Order: sequence, then C-alpha cells, then structure tokens
Amino acid sequence: MISANNVSLAFGGRKLFDEVNIKFTPGNCYGLIGANGAGKSTFLKILSGDIEAQTGNIEIKPGDRLSVLKQDHFAYDEHAVLKTVLMGNQKLFAIMEEKDAIYMKEDFSDEDGIRAAELESEFAELNGWEAESEAATLLSGLGIGTEYHDKIMKDLTGSEKVKILLAQALIGDPDILLLDEPTNHLDIKAIQWLENFLMDFTNTVIVVSHDRHFLNKVCTHIADIDFGKITVYTGNYDFWRKASELAIQLRSDQRRKSEEKAAELKNFIQRFSANASKSKQATSRQKQLEKLKIEDLPISSRKYPYVHFQPTREAGKELLKVDGISKTIEGEKILDNISFTINKGDKVVVLGENDVAKTTLFQILMGEIEADSGTFEWGVTTSRAYFPNDNSSYFNDGKYSITDWLRQYSEEKDESFIRGFLGKMLFSGEEALKKTNVLSGGEKVRCMLSKMMLSGANVLLLDGPTNHLDLESITAVNEGLIKFSGTTLFTSHDHEFIQTVANRIIDIDVKLVEDKYISYDDYLNLN
Repeated sequence: MISANNVSLAFGGRKLFDEVNIKFTPGNCYGLIGANGAGKSTFLKILSGDIEAQTGNIEIKPGDRLSVLKQDHFAYDEHAVLKTVLMGNQKLFAIMEEKDAIYMKEDFSDEDGIRAAELESEFAELNGWEAESEAATLLSGLGIGTEYHDKIMKDLTGSEKVKILLAQALIGDPDILLLDEPTNHLDIKAIQWLENFLMDFTNTVIVVSHDRHFLNKVCTHIADIDFGKITVYTGNYDFWRKASELAIQLRSDQRRKSEEKAAELKNFIQRFSANASKSKQATSRQKQLEKLKIEDLPISSRKYPYVHFQPTREAGKELLKVDGISKTIEGEKILDNISFTINKGDKVVVLGENDVAKTTLFQILMGEIEADSGTFEWGVTTSRAYFPNDNSSYFNDGKYSITDWLRQYSEEKDESFIRGFLGKMLFSGEEALKKTNVLSGGEKVRCMLSKMMLSGANVLLLDGPTNHLDLESITAVNEGLIKFSGTTLFTSHDHEFIQTVANRIIDIDVKLVEDKYISYDDYLNLN
C-alpha cells in the first residue's frame, strides 16, 4: 500500500497539488489522469521519491517493494538486455552481483563461505533461481526474443529499449508498480500482452496513459487530477467520464437554482421593502438572501480543442489507385508490390509492425519521396491534407509566431479570423504569439490540425495524429474524424481511436497482408 498525506507542490507560484490525501491499495489498478501540465508525471515522481513535496509525506507499507518504469532510455546503454531486466529487482540483483564476486575469488576464505551461504539463502527466498526465466518470459511477451538477451542496450532501437525497460519494471512481482505512459512506442501485440499482464497482477498499480482503451481494460479506479486535487472514482475511464460529466452538470444545476432563488428574493425585496404591510416579509427575504450561498463553479484545467474538418467540395468516386509500389531503404525492402484502391467514404487505418514502412507509404502518396517501382494516381476531384509523423520541418526556423505561421495556410488573412480560429484550438491571448520553434509536441500537433482544417480537403492522410496529445485533445480529434464526411487514411496505435474511426483495415508487413472492410475489434478477433 502507498498513500499521500497532505501533499502540496507549487512551481513558479502555480499550485499543482494542494493538500492531497489519497490511498492506493493492493489489488487495484489506478489510472492517473489529467490535462497536460496538471502534474501526472510529477505526482508519480513524488510517489517514487524522485521529487520531494513542499508539504506532506508519502507512506509505503514497510517491506513493500516499489518499481518504476524508467524514462531515461540511455541509462543502461552499456549493459546487456537480460542484465538490464534483472536490475529491476534491485535487492535480488545486488545479491547476485555479490554472490558472483565471492565465487570468483581465488583465495576463498571461511568468511566468504559463510557470507555466500547467507546470500544463497536470501537468493532462494527472493525466487532468484527463477529470475532469468521470468525475465525471458516477460521479454518474450513483449516481443523480444532470446536472440536479444546478450545484446548491448545501446545497439537497440528506441522501441526495443522501451520494451526492455518495461520488463525491468515488471520483474519480481513488485508490491507497487508506477507506470508513466507504458504503451508509448509499443506495438499492438505488446499492448495486448501488457493489458493481460496488468489484469492478472494482484498488487498495486498506478498508471498514467493517454490510451482510453488501455485505461478501460486495466483500471479498477481512476484518480483524476483537477482543481489542484486528486479525486478517486471507482471504475474504469468510461465510468469516470460519465460520472465526472454528471458531477459537473449537478454543480451547474445547483448554481442555476441558487441564482434563480436569489433573483426571486431580490425582486420581492425591491418590490415590497417600502410597503409597510410587507416590510417584515421583505426583511425576512433579505436575511434569506444573505444566507444564500452561490458557489463559484471550479475552473477545470481540462480544455477541449474544436476539431472539425469540412471539405470545400465533394470528391468523385475515383479517389486513389495504388499499383505495385515497392521501396527499399538502406538495403532493406520495406514495401513490396503494394496495391490497393481507395473508394469514396473509406476511413482506412494502415496497420503493420514497421512504423517506417507506413510512414514511407504515406510520404510516397503525398509526393515527398519516390517509390522504387509502381505507381499511384489520385482522382482529379480530390484535395488532400497531410499530417506527417515528423512535423519538425514546419516549425524549425522560428521566424513566425503561431498566428503568422497559420496565416500562410489560410485564404482568410484577417487577424481577428486567425486569432479566433487559434482560440478554438486552445491558443488564446499571448499563446497565439509564441514563436513556432519553442512549441511543445502537443502544440505543434494542434497547429498542424489547424492547418489541415483550413485546407478544406476532402481526403485526409494522418500519420500518428494522437502522438503528443492529452486525452481531451485525442477525444476531440477522434470525434472530428468520426464526423468528417470525406475520406481518411491514418495510422495509430490507439485502440479506441482505430475502432471508432476506421471502417477498413489495410495491414502491411512488407507485402500487403490484409485488406478488409471490417472493424478493428473484429479484425483482432480474426487474428
């Protein structure tokens, strides 16, 4: 068990937490949610001891072991994969290291023998004989085979490192598990494996994630950071959303009733305060008015951008024909004879374990790079807007403010129009004057979405549109694409996003594996 008692923390005069009291109990998985900047990762760091709160304290049940998903992907670069995973159980790993050092001594003394026996006993108690087997099982579940075990971490890709650090956090059955965005960079199979692992996990889990399907699958409780407090709801993410919306509505209704009552009392007082026969009643009403409390509605840190794609013209029936596209990069063939036809109204998710292959396909279709062979042809009535996986080239120079940057892509150049449009995308006031080279990942995404909305395109290509966004922005993009009347091709690792937007699956593993009009859940069930 782990609990926070009267925890407060402020940065630069802004309070993140104000006397937070919360208890996380065994057997439960808590989804820690909140808007970007609300303090989710910061709170995990307070719980883990990496950051000290300004007031209050964190209590962990004596003897409980806390494990944290490490965020530094370079911290273990000089270590082998299997060793890196074993290092997650620090106490056991220290025993293993000391035990091995003793056995390697040439002049093995009686004292060494006594110490070795003690270590062997502790090693057995901590299930040390099964540790390497457990590490291998965890790695296998995440898609890391035995051929990786002796590889050095620095020689691996970023996504492979993420999986190994996740296995490191999970090993040894920790009593308390803190996971900050564990599904980032994981493929679909690895996410499904992690979901099953956490559903079977019997100790305490506290997880930060922007993946709504993941939160719905694994969470028994939602810990919501808002208004400087953390409120715990029993149930998954969908239950929290309904419950929180109901709570907001009830507060709003209560305030409206209080305002109506106050107006009624004021009206009576004004009408009859000078009337001698009703002066007592007016005085009574005045006392009621003074006692009546109209509570200010708390201002939530949650803000939803307005995402709405409106085609300026309707596309014809012939949209896109792809015929035999192949591409090799650095000697590796990643696309081989890919052919398909896109029809009007299709909302296609492009799946595949190799993200580079999907990005390359989109870049070819947008004319950014050339295929080695094969052709593609867009219909003459199509107009296209593109959300690239890497948007840095749009923002690097920093000579533009956000307002001037967006004006380049707008037919309407008027300042009030541009500022009004940006306000809907959560760039209000001074925010709209920030230089583009200092924007966060999420701010760049909102800029790119603004550019796409202004284009009036009837075909959207989006390569990872939910990356860097908070839950509120993901929900807004999700709903915007559901309502979009045109045609969409997109990539995503977000289960809920794919399930609710896509009506067709194209799966690529070098060659075209599958092309079906089918929902995502149904497709997963078939495979």
